[in-house]
This record gives sequence, structure tokens and C-alpha cells, in this order.
Amino acid sequence: MKKIILLFLITSFSYVQAQNPAKSNSSEIYESIQKLNFLGSVLYVAAHPDDENTRLISYFSNQVHARTAYLSLTRGDGGQNLIGPEIRELLGVIRTEELLAARKIDGGEQFFSCANDFGYSKTPKETLEIWNKKEVLSDVIRTIRKFQPDVIINRFDHRTPGSTHGHHTASAMLSVEAFDQAANKNIYPEQLENLETWQPKRLFFNTSWWFFGSKEKFKNADKSNYLSYDIGTYYPLKGISNSEIASLSRSQHKSQGFGNTSERGKSTEYIELIKGSYPESENIFEGINTTWSRVKGGNKIGKILKEVEENYDFENPSKSIPQLIAAYNLIKDLENDHWRELKTKEITEIIASCAGLYLEANTATEFATKNSNIEVNLEATNRSSVQIEFKKVSFSNLEVEINSTLKNNEPFYKGIATKIASSISYTNPYWLNQPSSLGMYTVNDSSLIGLPETPAPIQAKFTLNIEGESITFIRDLVYKTNDPVDGEVFEPLAVVPEVSVALENSTLIFKDNQPKQVKVKITAYRDHVEGSLSLTIPENWEVSPKNIPVQLDQKGVLKTFNFTLTPPENNDEAFINPVFKDKKDSFSKEVNMITYNHIPQQTVMLPAKTKVIKLNIQKKGNHIAYIQGAGDVVPESLRAIGYEVDVMEASEITAATLNNYDAIVIGIRAYNTKKELVYKQPLLFDYVENGGTMVVQYNKDRGLLTENLAPYPIQLSYDRVTNEFSKVKFLAKSHPVLNSPNNISQKDFEDWVQERGLYFPNKWSEEFTPILGMKDNGEKEDLKGSLLIANYGKGYYVYTGLSFFREFPAGVSGAYKLFANILSLGK
Repeated sequence: MKKIILLFLITSFSYVQAQNPAKSNSSEIYESIQKLNFLGSVLYVAAHPDDENTRLISYFSNQVHARTAYLSLTRGDGGQNLIGPEIRELLGVIRTEELLAARKIDGGEQFFSCANDFGYSKTPKETLEIWNKKEVLSDVIRTIRKFQPDVIINRFDHRTPGSTHGHHTASAMLSVEAFDQAANKNIYPEQLENLETWQPKRLFFNTSWWFFGSKEKFKNADKSNYLSYDIGTYYPLKGISNSEIASLSRSQHKSQGFGNTSERGKSTEYIELIKGSYPESENIFEGINTTWSRVKGGNKIGKILKEVEENYDFENPSKSIPQLIAAYNLIKDLENDHWRELKTKEITEIIASCAGLYLEANTATEFATKNSNIEVNLEATNRSSVQIEFKKVSFSNLEVEINSTLKNNEPFYKGIATKIASSISYTNPYWLNQPSSLGMYTVNDSSLIGLPETPAPIQAKFTLNIEGESITFIRDLVYKTNDPVDGEVFEPLAVVPEVSVALENSTLIFKDNQPKQVKVKITAYRDHVEGSLSLTIPENWEVSPKNIPVQLDQKGVLKTFNFTLTPPENNDEAFINPVFKDKKDSFSKEVNMITYNHIPQQTVMLPAKTKVIKLNIQKKGNHIAYIQGAGDVVPESLRAIGYEVDVMEASEITAATLNNYDAIVIGIRAYNTKKELVYKQPLLFDYVENGGTMVVQYNKDRGLLTENLAPYPIQLSYDRVTNEFSKVKFLAKSHPVLNSPNNISQKDFEDWVQERGLYFPNKWSEEFTPILGMKDNGEKEDLKGSLLIANYGKGYYVYTGLSFFREFPAGVSGAYKLFANILSLGK
């Protein structure tokens, strides 16, 4: 082996521009060759983004060189968001991309099922009743048949239902069942049209002290059925340890606040054998053929690639290309479809990397519409002495002959005019294209099930002749621009409708019979948009005008149009939808853009709709200060019912400013995320003592920045009520919060979404009055900590774990009434 050049690759794990093309250095190429020579696979299974053990995924990918993947049954749609206001579907998109960013770092692949994260579940029985168990099991078996893992590792224990999140245990139970059924041709036989049955060899549970309750108990546990791994191993070629890679990977879960401090040195992970034969050594693949000889015709390939690995020249990787070409020719003729497809893709990219071959297809158009013309810019640069001929480039509806020699380090550029096909699909997460149920996403195209994201709408196929062999390289067509600060920026190209229609508010509340303006925003994604805009409304509502003519001359123009909506006499709830019609089509969807630095820009199309509510809601007080926490839409929701709301940072809190407000509301998880708020507590408590009302929304019991949440002792817990339909008992029927200025009844707790609330206090001082009692199915005693109110001096302190941050965007009228009563306390 030639002299190894030690490269410190920490910069390889920094993704300032999440969409930038990958460029492999010499050490990374060598590691790719090592993986090319390993024919073994590990599948890690759990329920949510952040459940995966990045330390083990990185270990098996980087130390063992196995093909390693994570199957997350959900996309985390039911969680909370620490970096912005997105929840539900949009949060699921963010967390999907965060998982993909994590896998880029730790070297794994990513899969999903169609299960919808409906929020916390206390038992797997409840989980599998809301999920369609048959469909989710089908997705797990489909992933096993597609990925063909030799080994499966579960994050959670299938034998302990009720001890953790129901989704967690359900993921392990489904994995165990799928392990036994994936090889049965009579189980989901429709999958076998494109896949084949598969039997994994071993199934493990990734145990730890956490599952035993303490480190001492785990230390004394019988580990005779365990394998252990030192996952702190150091990688000289990377200049970084496995644990450090895992920390960087884990830190991509930014929407969950999982920034992780790197660790160095020895660290042990344990896996317990659940099914299959126990290895006699720590080698998880013992007895499993992971060499090229496992496939027919593979011996010759293995011999060639072993020589490539042994003779690899770190200073000139292109010396390996002739042998890689020889192996490529043998791999693409393999009879085994699975390994032929995988290894052809791997070796193709290794050949490109060895040649320093840079291929790019970009456009200056960020958003394209069907039938529109775009300019595609091509670059092909060969940075080696290898003979390469650029023969042609093709798209779905276009093929262009090139026939140009790519000389060493002389870039080839060419511009091509093409047209976006009318048959192309709009850019959208595929699982959001159809209406979903509480527990499942609907995906009609089975070929998409399991994929982390929708494939790029347009791909460029570069056909090159390298050392006499024709090889095709595929690159996504991307949007490219130059940012004055960040420089070269790449983002996915989005194919969008000609117009986007959006309503300004997700909820519009009418307190009386007076009409309100409905603002509709229209964005043009092509030049010369002309048509009419209307509102689809229920029969008992009135709108004026019926139609508005619209003309948008230039692409990118956004205009707002106003309708006047008059409610009915009686209380009512309904949805309104904007519709734009031109001569050919009608459009009723909003194009949402999700933009964060750590993930590629995401384009999501969702139906444009607003819930309109005629509700006789009363309130006392008007001026509210909202101290922002982890991000939510509560301020906008309070404005919708007539409050004047000022959003403040904790740093802006002073005694003088607080005195201007009728109530102070603290945002969700503020005491988990805002350090400065801790130092403002005395000012807030003085405000209450002098007659103010302070409302604190839920915080997590773990990660609190202060125990001094209230002027009296209060202790948070993990208590929650996940059944949004659970019966609510009024424990303090005469308390003002249930009676003034609005009468609160059982009807006000109908139509709640996802949950009643979370992280309720379970201990509090006698100064607090518990207002509500509630419990989940099968629980003996009501939880009483969802809404606690205490008099302090002349004012009121309120702590609530009720999920107002979810109920307000969903337009739950009872939640609005109750919150108005809370803000009216003492007025």
C-alpha cells in the first residue's frame, strides 16, 4: 500500500450548504472501496426521528463497513418544534430532512413507513389501534425485503409494553413479527412482483442501563446473551472518533434541541440476541458470508477489488480506475438483482471520485412550472490523466449529443434549453399528496413507500466513455445561485403550479355578526397569470364579492385580495377555501417554503383553507405580553379573538414594561430554552403580586433551566393525557376560570386534536387549585395537574400543560374560550 496521507476530515461533517454536491477526498474514496468490498447489511429499527442510536449506526458503517440503515416508522410529525412555528405535516418534513442530514454524517441510509406520528401513546395496543397495523407491518416487511439486512437491531424492547412510549414498543413488536414473516411468500405476496422474500439471520435489542432503571442494576445484569462493542474507536483516516461522528450526527436533530457534545475515549454499547444464532465472537456477522463470494460470479470481482484496496494510491487514486472498470463490467452482469443494483451504483461513484470527475446540471430557475422553458447549465470536469469522452446527456424528454474529450483539469461547459414536461409531478413530499388519517399516510404508488423523500423531478444522465467503457452518471438538476454572504448556493429545483393561493389566517373567529375581511394571497410562478379568484364557503355564510378578477404580469409577483365574509346568526364552524381559475385549470393549494440552514430548502404543497368560527366569546383585558419560548402560533391565535399581543424576548422584561400589560403569557418550553428568562423570574413574580396575571404553558420535566417556575412549589412530571377524547372532570366548578366571562362546559372539550396535554405537574403546594381532572383509557385515577391556578398577592399565577399550542391552529373553539377566561382572571 502506498504512503497514506492523513487528512483531517472534520470539515467533511460541516454542512453549511445542505445541498452542495459531495466531493470525496482521497481517504473517503479509500473507505468507499472498503465498503464496496463488504457485502453485509444492518438495519436499525425504531419509531421516530431521534430514536436511532447514531453511535451504533456510525460504528457499523465506518468501522465494520457494512451497509447500515435506519428504519424510522414515523417522521416525527406529532412532536414539538424548537426552531420555528412548523408543526404536524411541515414538522414531519423538517425532521425527515434532519434524519437525512444525520445519515450523511454517520454514513447510514434512511427508510420510513407510512405510519403517522399522532403524538404520545401510552401503550402499543393503543398505537396499533390508531395505526393500521397491517399496513405498517407491510411497510416493515417491504423494507426488509428491499434492504435485505443480514442483521436487524431494535432500539426498544418488544417484551415491555407500557414501560415507554407506545410507538417505541410497537416498533419493536412489528420488527420481531416482520423478522419471522419477511421470508414467507404468502405474506404480502403483492410485494413479490418487484421484490423477493428475505430472511435476516439475527435480531437484536440495543439494550442499555436506561432500560434497567439504573446503572447499578445494569452492571449486575446477566449479559451472557449480549454482544458488546467499543464504539469510541478512533479513525486516523478521518481524524475523528466514532463517538464524535455520532455526536455530530445526533446534533442534526435541531428541531428537537438535540445538540450533542462530542465525547472521546472508550464507550460500550450492548445488543441482546432476540432471534437467530448467537455468534461465538463479537463479530455480529459471524457465520454470514460478507465477501463477494456470497453472489454467483463474485469471486473474480472480489479478487480484483481486493487488489484495488491493497494497491490504492492515496496520492493518485486514478491509478485504480482500470481495475475498477474491469470490476464494473463484471458487476453490471451479475445475476443477483439486489447486489448488482447496489454495487453498480457504488462503483460508478467510486470511479468518478478516483478521476476527480465533477458533473453538475444546474439552472438559475428556482421554481419551474409545467410546459415552461428553462436553461440548463452543464459542467463536466475531469481532474485526472484518465481518458474520458463526454458522449451525451439526457433528460426525461431530451437527449443531447456532446462528443467532447474531457482533458485533465479543463472544464467543459454547455447551456441547453429544455422544456418542463406536462406529465411531470409537482414537487411535494409524496406522503402528503393524498389526505391522511389520524394514524396513516396514504401512498398510492408502492414504489415510493419507504423512501425518505420524493426523488428529484428532473435528473440529468451523463454518459461518458472512460478508458473505453461507457458509464452513465446520474445527477439531480438543481437550482444554483450566488449569495453575497454564503457564496455558491445549491437548492433543490421545485416544479410548482402556475399560482399558489394562500389564506392569511389558519383560523378566523367571529365574536358577533359583524363581517370580517378575508385576505387571500396569490403568488405567480409564471408570467402573465390571468383569471378569477373566489371563495368556497358554506351555505349559511355570505361572501362579497363573489369573484375577483386577477392579473399578475410577472413571475414572482405576490398580491393580496380582500373578500368580506359575513357569519350566520348562530354559532357555527366551517372551512373556507380559495380557488383561482384561469382558462384551463383551477388552483387551490398553497406552496409553502421551509428554509433552514441545516437542511435543503423544502417545497410543500398543502390545501389552502381557513377554519371560520362564529363564536360568542367574551374577554376581559386586552393588552397581552407574550414571552416567546420554543416557537408556536399562540400570539397570532390570541390576536384572532381580539387581543392586542406584543411578542417579547426575555431580555426585554423590565418592571416598567410589565406594568403595561393585562396579562403575561410564557410560550411553550420557555424554561427549557430561554436562559435569560430564569433571571427575570423575580420581576415576573412581582408583577403577579401587584395584581397581574401570569400564564405559563407547558415545559418538559427534563432539561429545566430552573426549578423556580412559580412563586410556590410546583414539580413537573411526565404525566400526560394522550387521548384527545378523554372525559374531562371539573374539579373546581365554581372557580372563575370555568365561569367568567365565558361559561365552560363539556362541549368545550370536544374536537380537541392529538392530545389533551402533556408534562403536567404531579406535585404542588396547597396554594394551587387544580381545575380539571382527566385520564387516559385504562388508568384508575384522574390526573389533576393540567390546569393549576394560585392567588399570589393581588394577582393570579397559572400553570397549564393543556395543549393550547395545538388546539388554536386547529380552531378548537372551546380552547379559545378557556384561554380567554384564564387571561380574564382578576379583571
